[in-house]
Amino acid sequence: MNKWLSCVLVLLMVVCSLQPVLAAESTADVVVSNAQKEKLRKEIVGDLILPGEQQEYIIGLGDVLSVKIYGEGEMTASSASGANRPAAAGGGEAAGGGGDVLRQPGSGGEVRLDGRISLKHIGDIEVAGMTLTQAADYLKKLYKTVYDDPIVTVVLVQSNSRRYTVMGQVRSPGIFYLDFPVTIIQAIARSGGFTEWANHDVTIIRQGSGPMAKRKKEKKTLTFDYDDFMKGRDLEKNIYLQPNDVMIVH
Repeated sequence: MNKWLSCVLVLLMVVCSLQPVLAAESTADVVVSNAQKEKLRKEIVGDLILPGEQQEYIIGLGDVLSVKIYGEGEMTASSASGANRPAAAGGGEAAGGGGDVLRQPGSGGEVRLDGRISLKHIGDIEVAGMTLTQAADYLKKLYKTVYDDPIVTVVLVQSNSRRYTVMGQVRSPGIFYLDFPVTIIQAIARSGGFTEWANHDVTIIRQGSGPMAKRKKEKKTLTFDYDDFMKGRDLEKNIYLQPNDVMIVH
């Protein structure tokens, strides 16, 4: 393999390992209102809706956050180096597959099992269950006891709490991270495709968004027929997966 091709393959691996970065600044520091943003957005793109879950990201256990104050820098008190994803059973990325992302030292702190993150000057703060915006607003009020009118930004460095499970007749069942919008078809491909014994029927058990979210969990069961989809029928059933979904492939 020549040197040029090796460089291209390394670049592709790096690009594929990247995940979208979510961030929020305290609403007290934002001069443009949400109503203004939505009005101007509709003037540009109309009623275009992006794929996936439209609700704001909710911080969960194991997530890695960066908390910064303008002019003061990083406020997370401790940082780990290397892979920060917890081990999990099965053949998915959570089990050590190609979807793992390495985090460099100094790039944030982890939300621990108690739902707290350690921050400079204010100690251990409970943030699990909050949106990024709520966390930024909360931390701004706390840091006002330390700094004069601090501008606080909370960045999601790495999402470890949003996962879905694939079981049954696929080649690589397991637990997968939901780093980006994933449809049923994409989830099947991500888990290696059907085994030779599969009948191509899929059941989705939707359990809600997890115990840390302050909202009612609505459990329901959804079905998907792969053969019908390939024939152009019931295309709308190829839905996007949500955190804690269990996908059973028959």
